[in-house]
Amino acid sequence: MASLRTQFEVPGKMKTWSYALIGLGLAALLYGMFTKGFSSDEHEQVHFWGTLMYNTIFWTLICNASMFFISVTTLAQAGFTQTFRRIPEAISTLVPIFGAITFAVLLYIVFGHKHHIYHWLDTEAVAADPILKGKSGFLNPTFFVIWTTLTIALWSFLGWRIRKLNDEADAAPMDRETSEKFIHRGTVRTAMFTVWFGLTVGSTVPWLWMMSIDAHWYSTMYSWYTFASSFVAGMSLIALWVIYLKNKGYLELTSQEHLHDIGKFMFAFSIFWTYLWFSQYMLIWYANIPEETVYFKHRTQGAYKGIFFFNLIVNFLCPLLILMKRSAKRNYTLVTFMAVLIIFGHWIDFYQMVMGSLMKEHVSLGWLDFGILAFFVGAMILFVGTALSKKPLIAKYHPYLKESVIHQV
Repeated sequence: MASLRTQFEVPGKMKTWSYALIGLGLAALLYGMFTKGFSSDEHEQVHFWGTLMYNTIFWTLICNASMFFISVTTLAQAGFTQTFRRIPEAISTLVPIFGAITFAVLLYIVFGHKHHIYHWLDTEAVAADPILKGKSGFLNPTFFVIWTTLTIALWSFLGWRIRKLNDEADAAPMDRETSEKFIHRGTVRTAMFTVWFGLTVGSTVPWLWMMSIDAHWYSTMYSWYTFASSFVAGMSLIALWVIYLKNKGYLELTSQEHLHDIGKFMFAFSIFWTYLWFSQYMLIWYANIPEETVYFKHRTQGAYKGIFFFNLIVNFLCPLLILMKRSAKRNYTLVTFMAVLIIFGHWIDFYQMVMGSLMKEHVSLGWLDFGILAFFVGAMILFVGTALSKKPLIAKYHPYLKESVIHQV
C-alpha cells in the first residue's frame, strides 16, 4: 500500500482551466444580470432567472446523486466501490455549495414575487383559479421556503456525517469488533440519507422546484423522471473522475472491472430514464386530458420539438447502441465520450423541463446558458479536485477494501 499514489495533487492546468471557466461564467452571469435579470422587461427577467434555476438545480442534484450512490451501495454491502469511493465523496462536498446557490436563486424568485415563473405566487390568480386554490396548501411561499431549507440542509448535513465516518478508515487498522461497529454506523447513517433522499428527490422537491412552474399540470412520474435524469448524469460524472485519475497514474487498485460496473449503471439508468420518458408521455397522450396534455403540446409540436426528441437520441439511443457491449464499458475513450454526452444530454433535458414551460414560443438556448454552464463546470472541477487532495484516495483500513481489490465482473 505504501507504494501506491494515494495523495492527489491538483495539477496547475486543472486550476487554470477551472479558473478560466469560472471567470467566463461570472462574466456571463454579470452581463446577463444587468441586461436581463434587472431588466424592466418581464420576458428578459424570466429568461435570466429561469436559466439560473435549471442550472443550479441540475448541478445540485447530480452532485447529490454521488452521495445517494454511496448510500445505496453501502446498504447493499457492495464493497466494490472502496477503491474509488473518495471520488463520489469529493463530488458530494459540492452539495452545500451548489445547494446554497440554488437556495438563493429560489428564494429571490419567491420573495421577489416572480409570478411569471411560479404562477402560484400571484395571490389574485390563486383566488380566482380553483386548481391553484386547491393546491395552495403546499404551493405557497411559506411551505416552499421551509421545505427547501430542510431539504438542502439535511442533504448537506447527512452527507457530511457519512463522509466524516469514512475518514475513520484512514486512522488505524480495525479488528473484527471495530469493523462490525463501523459497518453498522455506516449502515444507519446511509439509511437515514436514503430515506431523506426518497422523500425529497424521489417525491416533493421536483414537484416544488420545477413541476409547479406548470401549476395546472401534474405527473405522478415527474419525480422519478427527474431522479433518473440526475442519477445517470451523476454516475457519468463519477466515471469521468475515475478515468481522469487513472490516466494521471492514481487509483492503481481500480481496474476495468470497476469501470465496467460504473458503465453498467450508466447504461441501465439510461434505459430506466427512457422507460419513464415514454411512460409519462404515452399515458398523458393516450388519455388526451387537456390539463395534462398542455405540458407536452408545445414540446412535441412547437419550438421545442427538436430538443424534445433530441433528448431521446442522446439519452437513449446513444447509450443503448454504444454501451450495450461489454467491451465498450471497459474502454476508457468510449466511456469518457458517453459520460460527457450523457451529462450534456440531461443538462439539455433540464433545460427543456424548465425553459420549455417558461418560454414556450421560442428556444432561448444561447450564450447565457452556456456561460452559466461554464461556471458550474469550472466550480465542479476546482472544488472536487481540492476535496480529493485533502484525503488519501483510498481508505486503506476499510473492512471492504480487500473485496474491492479482488472485484471481478
